[in-house]
Amino acid sequence: MFEAAELGRKISKQEFAEQLPALRAELLQSQQALKAKGLSVVVLIAGLDGAGKAEVVNRLNEWLDPRGIDTHTFWQPSDEERERPPWWRYWRVLPSHGRIAVLFGGWYSDLLPRRACGEIKNKTLDRELDRVAAFEHMLAADGILLVKLWFHLSKQDQRKRLKQLEKSSPTHWRLLPRDWEHYKLYAKFVKTAERIIRRTNTGPCPWHLVEAMDDRYRDLTAGQVLLASFQQLLKNHASGPLSPPPVPAPPPTPKSVQRTILDQVDLNGRFSEAAYREALKKLQRKLNRLVWAAHDQRRSTVLLFEGWDAAGKGSAIRRLTEAMDARLYRIIPIAAPTDEEKAHHYLWRFWRHLPRSGWVTIFDRSWYGRVLVERVEGFAREEEWKRAYLEINDFEEQLVEHGMVLLKFWIHISKAEQLRRFKERERVSYKRHKITPEDWRNREKWPAYEAAVNDMVAGTSTEFAPWTLVAGNDKKFARIQILKTVCERLEAAL
Repeated sequence: MFEAAELGRKISKQEFAEQLPALRAELLQSQQALKAKGLSVVVLIAGLDGAGKAEVVNRLNEWLDPRGIDTHTFWQPSDEERERPPWWRYWRVLPSHGRIAVLFGGWYSDLLPRRACGEIKNKTLDRELDRVAAFEHMLAADGILLVKLWFHLSKQDQRKRLKQLEKSSPTHWRLLPRDWEHYKLYAKFVKTAERIIRRTNTGPCPWHLVEAMDDRYRDLTAGQVLLASFQQLLKNHASGPLSPPPVPAPPPTPKSVQRTILDQVDLNGRFSEAAYREALKKLQRKLNRLVWAAHDQRRSTVLLFEGWDAAGKGSAIRRLTEAMDARLYRIIPIAAPTDEEKAHHYLWRFWRHLPRSGWVTIFDRSWYGRVLVERVEGFAREEEWKRAYLEINDFEEQLVEHGMVLLKFWIHISKAEQLRRFKERERVSYKRHKITPEDWRNREKWPAYEAAVNDMVAGTSTEFAPWTLVAGNDKKFARIQILKTVCERLEAAL
């Protein structure tokens, strides 16, 4: 791959001076047009040590309006980053609509040196690259432009560059001891880079190889690649400013739903008041000890609750939090996304709420809204909610790989029990605030939601993140089942 690239390309000062004004003008115009249309861009800067990646980033901030650019460097993970899954540091810097994010290395920053230095095998590298490719495809499908630039040097040119950095007093501080160590492993770095690029050079997210020995050629080529990418994106959105996609007609409500997974839930379980009080006290004491033990062992816990309207999610969460020190948990109630959240991928708002090591986060509703309410109500296009099953599975797998304890509860009640609770809420003054016209409207779509829940459980109940289906007709029975499940999973994890 690199052997076929044109190395040693140069451009004179005169050529550079002649081409630069037009390039800068077009880049600025394109940047403003992207902002007006609400289009996001991620520019990923990668390459060999000494290739001048920092200089390129400085050039881009000089040629573009820096007020619309966010530049991020990924050094050694901070304490905050180490306490969360590795991809948390990348999700949190994804640009909102109309902005450009420039990433030094990005999600490739650790893979190249780790493999070239022998810290990981090709099998591990390929598994990580498969996740990278899936992530990049997800960004592209969500409308984000990803421009990946690889800056390359021959071994001879890399040595010259490192020597120049070493001798020059203004730049010698940028030369790290590891740079010369990596130079000695040049062949391994190039071989690994070829493997990375071949495996992640896809149609929606291609790599652009730039010869980096001549500064002027390198910078001008990078600017031209960026401009061409901007212009292509604008061409694809030539009809006008980016606006929310038209809301498609919701899937037709099934007239009759075949037997679903929910039909297997036995709703006849009951607890007497005395038995409930005894079990509640015992399990809450146990949960308190386990949550503190998890905190001491720096094991995070994520609990999410889904279920029918009036299924008892709130009261179940209260019975959990009664057993926990309030300093150790956060409850995240999920409603309609804010403007800031709508300007990002739908998973962004959940990544940003992941707990630190040893803490508990409880989601009242969750990322499953994409395959439930957004599917049924038509807020997500069919291709969006259909691809969400795999996106969610990968997200949850990353949480579990990091060591988080993840529990997912669907609280199931019968349609008749829901009706009884709705009427009770209307009748009892202090419960009246809980019932809304939307609850009645959702009830009319019970078969459609039932079909969506069936697909959700079937598609996302994995070995690392299984669903717990809770029989909720009797609230006492449901609360004890949930407390018992949380205690068992925490105990097993610890």
